[in-house]
Amino acid sequence: MYGIILAGGSGSRLWPLSRELYPKQLLNLNSDKSLLQSTYERLKKCTEKIISITNTKHTSSVRMQLTNCDENPIILSEPVAKNTAPAIILTTKYIMQKTNSDPIIIAVPSDHLIEDNEKFYSTVKKGELLAQQGYIVTLGIKPNYPETGYGYINTGEKIGSGYKVKHFVEKPDCETAKKYLDDGNYFWNSGIFMFKASTLFEEVYKCAPEIAKLSEHFDFTKSDEIPFIEFDKMPSISIDYAIMEKSDKIALTEFEGDWNDLGSWQAIYDVSKKDKDGNVFVGHVLDKNSKNSFVYASSKLVATIGLEDTVIVETEDAILACKKDQTQNVKHIYETLKKQNDTAHLVHKTVYRPWGFYTVIAQGEGFLTKIIHVNQGQKLSVQSHNYRSEHWVVLSGTAKVVLEGKDIVLSPGHSVDIPLKAIHSLQNPYNEDLEIIEVQKGDPLIEEDIIRYEDMYGRV
Repeated sequence: MYGIILAGGSGSRLWPLSRELYPKQLLNLNSDKSLLQSTYERLKKCTEKIISITNTKHTSSVRMQLTNCDENPIILSEPVAKNTAPAIILTTKYIMQKTNSDPIIIAVPSDHLIEDNEKFYSTVKKGELLAQQGYIVTLGIKPNYPETGYGYINTGEKIGSGYKVKHFVEKPDCETAKKYLDDGNYFWNSGIFMFKASTLFEEVYKCAPEIAKLSEHFDFTKSDEIPFIEFDKMPSISIDYAIMEKSDKIALTEFEGDWNDLGSWQAIYDVSKKDKDGNVFVGHVLDKNSKNSFVYASSKLVATIGLEDTVIVETEDAILACKKDQTQNVKHIYETLKKQNDTAHLVHKTVYRPWGFYTVIAQGEGFLTKIIHVNQGQKLSVQSHNYRSEHWVVLSGTAKVVLEGKDIVLSPGHSVDIPLKAIHSLQNPYNEDLEIIEVQKGDPLIEEDIIRYEDMYGRV
């Protein structure tokens, strides 16, 4: 069996902690591992190889995290976001061409919480039997309350270790969800699918001929790259719409263990350990007389008094406050920020990179100031900028600066100017972490103003 991890989502419903460039699958929400890392470790025990597919803007972060799980993780980069159908279909083609085989494949989202891995494995074994019989198998969750944030699957006759699927249903209103719960034949759609590679392509040609035709232009025998021009022609469509809702070869295996897609702050609250008053407090929180509330403080003291059924999430640059039963609407705030071109939807003030991280501490018209933290033995790419000059001051550690081919070593208190268009690199080949202040001057001051010439993380 081969595994596909879908690692390209935006996690808009967990704003402000989740951002477009640092989505929820990269966050450590309930353990010392991110959801992505936990997903990878889970699949390692039941698959031959794992291929992760993500958007190109997340590739370096995904690679940085997965190198802690596997020395050489396989990561495909989508040049643009096109939803789950193109991602699953092209990754399946990649597996078939690289292995010259027709294996069973399990495709999973990267942002689900599953704690009982043994029951997950036993469910996968049952699903594998149906996949070998020529079904595309979905793992369904038996609902225990009328959730309106999930899609539903209506099942029919029993077949082997599962059920024949009648049809998929979009996210219902509360009354409809109650009817599904009472019916007993409806399951939540987990977004986890299993299939034989050839079965998937047979159904792609039947149900999504446009995608099938376009997929013929991709040849992974020569390169792992997904070319932009060809991929951009793909429709943006989910695997549910493209295949699952149209095919007559869909089966469902009931998921035996615990499962939560952590799709809202309500969901995070539900799986978190609570105090005697039903509260969940994370970070520096001082509370008096609150009940059944969730408060997350990431950088400041958050003081609360007399809250009830409330969610508060504080980050460096944003605060969310809402009733617990309104957390599904957080995505509307995210979308509004996006339409307004407000960077609060896009990125945190602290941004993680393979070499360390940086924090934006001040910005205004024509200037931007960061603190840059470079881990031991790491270095930034050899690069230049068309629109900005930079001034670096070392705060702690020792900096090796390569400027126009010359090496400069700086100790704390010393500085260097990086002129416009100069080829340069900041490096830390030493045994202690490096911190510098960087002052940028120019217009526009954007991360896209980086021309890379060499990079140890493969971003050239």
